[in-house]
Amino acid sequence: MAQETFTGLILLSGVDTPGITQRLFLTLSPFAVTVIDIEQVVIRERLILTALIGLNKAHASAIEEDLNACATDLGVDIAISFSAIAPDSIAAKSGLIHVVALANPLKPAAVAALSGAITEHGANIERIHRTASYPITAVEFVVSGATQSELHTALSAVSTEHGVDLAVQEGGLMRWAKKLVLMDVDSTLIAQEVIELLAAKAGVAQEVIEITASAMRGEIDFEASLRKRVALLKGLPASVIAEVQSEISLTPGARTLIRTLHKLGHTVAVVSGGFLEVIEPLIQELKIDLYRANSLEVIDGHLTGNLVGPIIDRAAKAVALREFAAEVGVELEQTIAIGDGANDLDMITTAGLGIAFNAKPAVRALADSAVSAPYLDSVLYLMGIAREDVEESDNQSLQA
Repeated sequence: MAQETFTGLILLSGVDTPGITQRLFLTLSPFAVTVIDIEQVVIRERLILTALIGLNKAHASAIEEDLNACATDLGVDIAISFSAIAPDSIAAKSGLIHVVALANPLKPAAVAALSGAITEHGANIERIHRTASYPITAVEFVVSGATQSELHTALSAVSTEHGVDLAVQEGGLMRWAKKLVLMDVDSTLIAQEVIELLAAKAGVAQEVIEITASAMRGEIDFEASLRKRVALLKGLPASVIAEVQSEISLTPGARTLIRTLHKLGHTVAVVSGGFLEVIEPLIQELKIDLYRANSLEVIDGHLTGNLVGPIIDRAAKAVALREFAAEVGVELEQTIAIGDGANDLDMITTAGLGIAFNAKPAVRALADSAVSAPYLDSVLYLMGIAREDVEESDNQSLQA
């Protein structure tokens, strides 16, 4: 049987000032002490530092005396607890699951419900840390003792009841592997529905909006609805395409998301049930790697009301996900699909992580995760990327 290790658990708390960490460990350095674990956090100038040390039991009283003197000198509180524990109780844990919660604002009841559901399922929260504080709050829980699917099921009710967006993902190196991130365009990458902008030019906006809404809810076949809507555009001069391009605006956070993904070596792609003629200049401006969309037929400078080539519908979006992943050498488990409508469901359920972005209830119900705030860069937090890291990267780029 392995020999027990005599340990001391140190908890230091107080107002943060430079040099506290150094003084604590200088106090320990004259003794035969090893550092087993350490964690430190500062919130609003308040420091909490914990350390687990291995030590000679005979030195325990002397160490405690010196730490108490250190606490007095620094004006902080230090508590220490000594015990003998088996080596396997301090071994690094594997199979950890990362649960990311997004909310604006994040309420105490939501945190209580989330942690309660984890505990009731027999799992344990190993660590909690904030990854973003604005424009939404993002908090990541590192959990042991449960599988990804178990936690996803256990937490789904919390998400619905408390209005918290959740992502449940496995830890390990693969969390940081190269990703393919595939986005829908209308009402996802951009704030508008392109066909509705075109319809306004033709004076048929209300008819098109009604057909679009029905299709997004999954009430009618997407291809049939698309052809019906495009037929209403017959006779429009092709010059309206440039007018509509000037009316498009990116969803807040879209540039940050794409720029950050590219910096991290991920591939960004879009697939749209909209029209290539309208969105292609924007796609090229954003340096998006791969894309597919429908094409409008133009003859003699006017829209004919017909489409050219294969239709990009619900099934075609999932096909694009698979083919893009194969093209860039990314496994499906390392793909992320983001969309808002029923025609995005196949790619959302096929991807390793499917995200419903400000989506219809039917889409949210089937997606792995959801983002309810109107900020597309919130996807970064679901991936475990902190806002501070994004901002630091952007500042370095500006200074370069």
